[in-house]
Amino acid sequence: MKNYRIISCFIVLAVLTLLLYPRVGKFQYEYQKGRPWVYETLISPIDFPILKSEAEMLAEKEARASETIDYYSYDPSVAPPVLERFGRRAVELNLDEQLTKSLYSHLDEAYSRGIVSDFGGAGIADKVISVKRDKRAVETPASEVYDIERVFNVLKSDLVYDYPEMDIDTIVSQLNLKSFIVPNLFFDENTTQLAHREAVNYISPTKGMIYAGQLIVSEGEIVTAEICQILDSYKEEYKMSYGYSGSQSALLISHLLLVLVSLAIFFFAVWFIDRSVFDSLPKLLFLMLMLLISFAGIAILFRVDQRLLYLFPFAVTVLYMSAFFRNSLAWVVYAVSILPLLVIPENGVELFFINLVGGSVALYAYGKVSRGWLQFVNMIFIFVAMVLVCFAFQLGTGNFSYAFKSTNFLFLAINAVLVIVLYPFVYLFEKIFGFVSYSRLWDLSDTNNRILQDLQKKAPGTFQHSLQVANLAENAAQEIGADAMLVRVGALYHDIGKMENPMCFIENQAEGVNYHEGLTPEESARAIIKHVDDGLALAKKAKLPAVVSDFIACHHGRSVTLYFYNVYCNNGGDPANREAFTYNGILPKSKEQVVVMMADAVEAASRSLKDYSEESISALVDKIMTNRFDDSQLAEANISIKDINTVKESFKRYLQQIYHARIAYPKRQVPSAEAK
Repeated sequence: MKNYRIISCFIVLAVLTLLLYPRVGKFQYEYQKGRPWVYETLISPIDFPILKSEAEMLAEKEARASETIDYYSYDPSVAPPVLERFGRRAVELNLDEQLTKSLYSHLDEAYSRGIVSDFGGAGIADKVISVKRDKRAVETPASEVYDIERVFNVLKSDLVYDYPEMDIDTIVSQLNLKSFIVPNLFFDENTTQLAHREAVNYISPTKGMIYAGQLIVSEGEIVTAEICQILDSYKEEYKMSYGYSGSQSALLISHLLLVLVSLAIFFFAVWFIDRSVFDSLPKLLFLMLMLLISFAGIAILFRVDQRLLYLFPFAVTVLYMSAFFRNSLAWVVYAVSILPLLVIPENGVELFFINLVGGSVALYAYGKVSRGWLQFVNMIFIFVAMVLVCFAFQLGTGNFSYAFKSTNFLFLAINAVLVIVLYPFVYLFEKIFGFVSYSRLWDLSDTNNRILQDLQKKAPGTFQHSLQVANLAENAAQEIGADAMLVRVGALYHDIGKMENPMCFIENQAEGVNYHEGLTPEESARAIIKHVDDGLALAKKAKLPAVVSDFIACHHGRSVTLYFYNVYCNNGGDPANREAFTYNGILPKSKEQVVVMMADAVEAASRSLKDYSEESISALVDKIMTNRFDDSQLAEANISIKDINTVKESFKRYLQQIYHARIAYPKRQVPSAEAK
């Protein structure tokens, strides 16, 4: 049944991937600038234009933008009222009639040419502007129009020259001549920007032709930058005019084989790193969803615009996976998920390495810091890593200036921001799939949370026991590659049920107090066993995740309360009546659950040792582990003999470090004189 579900999931994922796969073939030639042409001599079978490179297009756009002229609008309504006002002022001052006519004529000519507020300094003579008059734009040398200062200076110098006998400075001052020089030529920003855009947009993307029958490249010839550009142009024309000309069935088989190879890599990666994933349908579906999200992003953006692939935050998927799985598994599955980048887009190798490095940095950075504002520091790390890879590939084009101007850097900046913005969706996946993220486990491991504080107050001995079990189990989990954080949390909560009746357990009893005095062995066993059900009830009330509650249910498995069972048998009870003394729990299945079960039993038994020598500790651990084997408590556990032996050795070393011999402090000998 389990195998059927796994196969069904893989079939569904393969079908969805094939449906999303772009129905395009690959260009039949692979080449690289600076490398020899490994195919037979290529003669062009078609006519096609030679496309300009991106660097050439960028340089031409910049040159064209710098050549475009500025537009000004002429306003004919400005001059008449100003000239009329000048005439009245001249009459008021009783100016010489000839002088008045001369000034009026100069002002009228200036307004006819056009007056701007300010041209902004030198170099005007070399500029050309476009003046819009009566819905027509006429290109005019900037030197033929005036600005306010120039009109004033010309008028004043002409008056001095024509009327040397007059005090021109006084006349100019009385007239307040500058007040009659008003701009009637205004900069038209909208039209200028439109003209700039049109000039840039109407640049030809081609620079020559290759005709059918013309040699493109000879066999063994080095692919120079010029030949590479011709080959790129041929590839674009071939795809646009012909596309994939082979059999559609062959194309479908090609895509199917690529999909199956990718899924096979995914299967074996999970199998060798953490095959327990196949035991949990939600875990398998989640990893497959991450594969599908990455592939859908590649397929959709490839159809829209390949440049947008620089924007897609592939790295966020590795963060989603690392929230629920070990980093080793998350990284390998992430690498598999971006493999289609190598096959589908044209610049796939660059995109693959950019995202592989970006995802690796994200995985490492979030492993160190994942809280608060420091997440934005991670964003900078991710961006810098991706930019360095992109920059390296851009430098490989041989155009160093273009490497610094690439718009891909802006896309990568948005990519890094999206990784941070989309990361909170991890909590949505946590809810949908019923997972527990490492962030949640981290919060649960805090002994200051309410339920552990209650345990410390109501059952302090049990709390200390849980801490010791957590330390013992976590250390062993790390040595066998199990989920150490999950083990620690499971150990901290495995005995919370003892809060409901703390005095029933010896670690909480005061000296001279025996809860079980006067109880029958069956009653005592029933009270002890009840802490598992009480713990599950408390876990449900506190809304602890199921993966944590499972540690409560399985930490005793289906074992027997041996002390009271032996008392019962010694008092003449029927040894076959084991049911009354047996825990009604579940058997551990995962490595983590086995480690906590063993650590719980070993830590509790170690308190009864009289001799903490290496031999006695080793014998105790071996005995506990052997009893669990003999009692079939590990019958359903997914753990190897090698891991069990590693856990045993870890327990022995840890207990020896805790219970090492103390140094006996010598007593101070007091001199006889001092004693008196």
